[in-house]
Amino acid sequence: MTGTALLALISLGTVGGAHVLSRAKWTWRTPRIGIALWQALGLCWGIATIGALLGLALLPYRNGVAGGLPGLYSDGAARLDTVHMFALLGAVGLAAVLLVMLAYAVLRVVRARRRHRALLALVSRRDSAVPGTLVLDHPGAAAYCVPGVRSSKVVVSAGTLELLDTAELAAVLAHERAHARERHDLVLLPFASLRQIFPQFRLVGRCLDAVELLIEMAADDRARSGRPPRELATALLRFAAARPAAAPSGTLGVASHDDIPVMARVNRLLEPRPLPRATRLAASAAVPLVAGLPLLLIVMPH
Repeated sequence: MTGTALLALISLGTVGGAHVLSRAKWTWRTPRIGIALWQALGLCWGIATIGALLGLALLPYRNGVAGGLPGLYSDGAARLDTVHMFALLGAVGLAAVLLVMLAYAVLRVVRARRRHRALLALVSRRDSAVPGTLVLDHPGAAAYCVPGVRSSKVVVSAGTLELLDTAELAAVLAHERAHARERHDLVLLPFASLRQIFPQFRLVGRCLDAVELLIEMAADDRARSGRPPRELATALLRFAAARPAAAPSGTLGVASHDDIPVMARVNRLLEPRPLPRATRLAASAAVPLVAGLPLLLIVMPH
């Protein structure tokens, strides 16, 4: 019972951890570690919750989760009463829902990108002023990337070319290429699918918002490498003032119309405050610990 109880406590603890992390600002100072912590926390919640339900279901076999599964396979459900059977169905059902919704999220994004790529082939053009970039003849401000397995496309509008100077435009394009290079779209998929599964829980929405902001900050860090940070900061302010439309489905845009995240990004670009080395090491060490602890409890005999 000890391992099952610990898995249940860890599952509940991840909910509290998500609440704290969604409001934390220290992660802004090291967005890549913050993203890794979010991924570890999400993985920990899924494994711990499914493991706790499986552990409860397999209590009659008295050999832990991993040790009880062979007995369940050989004996069937003969030893399981109603409570244990419901726990088993809950574990299988939750695992199935998480996997199916993740697959659905992937399929939906792939379809949206395929449609958008087909549209870009019809309405976009090349411009020697921005090599390797597609230009849309639209007066509004827009800059986004369409990630892909074999190739990614960076798109800007004609309005963006008029809005930004050469240095600001280069910073924006570097930001979008960072999204594509680091495949930030794959980071977002599990959190987006969780919001589809639990739309009624505001915490899940806050988690997705926090991860999205960290992804933008990570791309900002890449974009400012080797160039003055003021260039990207000014571009972000110009975009915010232009009130850009939301990026198309399945893409990642440089800026939103929400003033608070934009100012947070601008402030950290202009006044960087790196974390102390000890804090960075502790946060980095927490990533494998958080992700691996429930797995350890599952494979250990109880």
